[in-house]
Amino acid sequence: MSQLRLFLLVIGGLLSAAPAGAQTALTLSDAIATALENNFQIKLAKAAVDVAANNDDWSLTNRYPTVNLTLGANAAYSNTNNPASVLFKSSVLNTSVVPGVEANWVLFDGYRAVFTKQQLEGASRLSSGQLRQQIETAVQAVMQAYYGAQVQRDQLKILADVLTLSRDRVAYQQVRQEFGQANTFDLLQAKDAYLNDSTNYLVQQTLYGNALRNLLQLMGASGDAGSYTLADSLQIQDNVYSYAELEARMMGANQSLANLLMARELASINTRVQETALKPTLSVRSGLTYNTGIGFGTQTFNFGTGQVTADVPQIAAKNLNAFVNFSVAYNLYDAGARRRRIGTAKLEEIQAQLSYESQKQVVTTQLANTLATYNNQRQLVQLTRELVSNAGRNLNIAEERLKGGLISSFDYRTVQLSYLNATQTQLNAILNLKNTETELLRLTGALIR
Repeated sequence: MSQLRLFLLVIGGLLSAAPAGAQTALTLSDAIATALENNFQIKLAKAAVDVAANNDDWSLTNRYPTVNLTLGANAAYSNTNNPASVLFKSSVLNTSVVPGVEANWVLFDGYRAVFTKQQLEGASRLSSGQLRQQIETAVQAVMQAYYGAQVQRDQLKILADVLTLSRDRVAYQQVRQEFGQANTFDLLQAKDAYLNDSTNYLVQQTLYGNALRNLLQLMGASGDAGSYTLADSLQIQDNVYSYAELEARMMGANQSLANLLMARELASINTRVQETALKPTLSVRSGLTYNTGIGFGTQTFNFGTGQVTADVPQIAAKNLNAFVNFSVAYNLYDAGARRRRIGTAKLEEIQAQLSYESQKQVVTTQLANTLATYNNQRQLVQLTRELVSNAGRNLNIAEERLKGGLISSFDYRTVQLSYLNATQTQLNAILNLKNTETELLRLTGALIR
């Protein structure tokens, strides 16, 4: 075996070596599902939804009465010494236990409880909208990373095919040299092309591995990139979109706009909550107490004929009290604090409206630009298809002419490089088209259902 053939076998073995172990076939839907399960931002957004849903309850609005169980324990000591009185001397300890129940209920507070409940409901809806927006962001990132990995994989396949042609060309020139039909210069040119193609292939392997690792990072998946293989092929659908239809869908389904609308609604409700401070408050307070007391000690009486000392009778004294109190309160003066809070709330309403209008203008411009880019990229994909088709035919013809001695190795290499450039241009055009269409779906709220 010649030194050149041994060199070709070694290089070919390195380039065609497959990763050890079984590979997991990864589809786009699997990648998205894994990302939605592992993404920490989505987990945080889900936790926020649970918190908001837990807070959405009438019990947090002060609508219902509060009932408290009370218990009091009292002790009082009295020591009296009065020679001028019949009760000459007294030393008594009085104790009592007072259990009770008390209820407080705000009957009217300017409908503050109703508006507060609306705030809690709005906060729950807003947190759900923010979760959906976070999911959209994660899904779009995974889709674009998957498309990028597909392009790197397909480019690797093309370079492998070109490398095979270059290897065959080296072997062909070697045979020709052995029969005296080719000189050393032709063989060196073929070998040089093969080495360049080998270098490009190894570089492309690295790019493909990096693309897979980026995809796995977005998925939150573990494992080496070499243990995964992309199961889906890179395909495009030549969809035609109408701007009017996309705009109508965007206004009704764009999640960023929907979230700002909910924020605007919350600002309006907050204004009504602050305005309730201008209304009177009617409340009722009622309760029941049961007092049980016992005295301990001695008393000395002076009736003029002598002093008599006796123990205090330890008889429990019981007392039951019930009460119902109504109260009306109205704040006459607070240095303008209520009016200022209401004014701030109205300014926040204006701010929320401006934020919505600003975002509406932004997404409208984004939609127009993205659709124009998409339509341009559709045409580019069609052109690159024709370009690749022509380059492929030129390569086949050039190969036949090279074997027939009609063109030089320089001419053949030029055609070969034109084919590589054409395929790379086509793959980039397809990737750009897929990414742009994904952005269109996100803007119109159609990325997730």
